[in-house]
Amino acid sequence: MSSETILLVDDSPDDVLLIRLALARARIVHKLMVVSDGEKALLYLRGEIPFADRTVFPFPTLILLDLAMPCMGGFEVLEWIRRQPQLSQMPVIVLTGSALVADSKRAYELGASSFVTKPADLTELTLALKEVAQTWLGRCPPPRADSPPEQPSPPPV
Repeated sequence: MSSETILLVDDSPDDVLLIRLALARARIVHKLMVVSDGEKALLYLRGEIPFADRTVFPFPTLILLDLAMPCMGGFEVLEWIRRQPQLSQMPVIVLTGSALVADSKRAYELGASSFVTKPADLTELTLALKEVAQTWLGRCPPPRADSPPEQPSPPPV
């Protein structure tokens, strides 16, 4: 097992299972941590309860981010990540069911490293994740422990 960690932010148990299977088939042995919405992703990245123990919840070296989720969507998470100086180089791959050009454009404008539409076929998903891993894993050191990400701004009224 690699010491690098992938954080998957996705609310669909079916998609999480398919991604786990595709990672295994691609022989990507990095630890996979999963959170089901954007608010949990921020808690995880900030190292707040229930994700405070970094031996159990290691800081990720790559984030796979769905867009359509409850509580806080992927665009809001991506925007927050890119406002954090210590996360500015973190690879964030938008992995979504959306094939809309507008979603891809917005994701890149907000700082996504890549935009991948989730293939429905397990073989295609395996190939896509293998390419993501070859391109993005190991490119970014984790931020220093003494500089945790900031608290999110309250939503506009």
